[in-house]
Amino acid sequence: MPSKESLDHRRTHNLLLISRLLSLRDAASPFTLILDTLSQSSKPLIREYISRSTAAKCKIVFVSFETFNAPCGVTTTISARRKPISQLQKEISDACAGQRTLLILDSLNPLCSSSPSSLAPFLSSLLSPTTSLLGTYHLDTTLCLPPEASAQAYPDSAPHPVTLLKYFATTLITTHSITHMLAAKAARDRSLAPPQWGLDEGVEGIVVGLGASPPEGVVLEMEYRRKSGRGVNEWFFLPLREGLQKSVLPGSVLEKVILLEDHPQWRLSEQVKESGAKDEDEEPMSTFELGLTESQKKARDEVVLPYFDAREKVGLEAEVQSCLPLIEILMISTMKRMRY
Repeated sequence: MPSKESLDHRRTHNLLLISRLLSLRDAASPFTLILDTLSQSSKPLIREYISRSTAAKCKIVFVSFETFNAPCGVTTTISARRKPISQLQKEISDACAGQRTLLILDSLNPLCSSSPSSLAPFLSSLLSPTTSLLGTYHLDTTLCLPPEASAQAYPDSAPHPVTLLKYFATTLITTHSITHMLAAKAARDRSLAPPQWGLDEGVEGIVVGLGASPPEGVVLEMEYRRKSGRGVNEWFFLPLREGLQKSVLPGSVLEKVILLEDHPQWRLSEQVKESGAKDEDEEPMSTFELGLTESQKKARDEVVLPYFDAREKVGLEAEVQSCLPLIEILMISTMKRMRY
């Protein structure tokens, strides 16, 4: 089990990292890919990015593929519907020029479906030392690639567009519902199969399950890729309401994001699990004493069981049999001497 010092070090290090990523400090992640589902939308996380970028006085450019009303705090909104990639690329470059910018793509699914071959060059052209790219991909949306006979046909030997996005991203953040996570953990603690929600239930007509996108907060599964190639994997909880205690990071910085294992309900579940394991190790309840006193243990040790005597007799017979050849040799040598 890790020591308390190692846990505190991991907590401080990873909270500093998520604070840098959300606040766009030091250009920690040029391209952040958010993977969301119907069970948990990425909109609360995007609003958190916008809020912190506004506080840092960054320009926010919002490229809309499916959103009609841009979130509050956006500096420039660009509509991407029915525009060729070359025109969209030019508008984005003009909007991001000359200032530190957070560029948000509300959905990458239309690009992956309409122009998968141009996905890599398009995203590469948007990156610059002063621009941080934040894109969202919906995992529950079916991807329809162009037909093979069309000019935008995607070769079968090429990687899947989602695989390509994950490869390019320097940070992967997958959103989860805290309600579903707690229910799944409670099932695993009882050695039961975790429940399924929404489309995973496989029930006709059910699209979104109960507990989807709860107002309490969002669970973030983060994978951060360093320049050295090593990755940092951690689970966080982003609260959307007041009430949870904020962490004090080095430099007297207050951070409201916490580790998932520090969530009160998650920690309570761990305590219940540990107490249950201790109860299993204890002796069963009974109306009489199952243990032995010291005098009873001493008397038990002094009892000689029958098989001990049998083992001693067998051992004595074996020793006598092993000595018989030597006795015969001595008798023969004695008789020969008597003859002479």
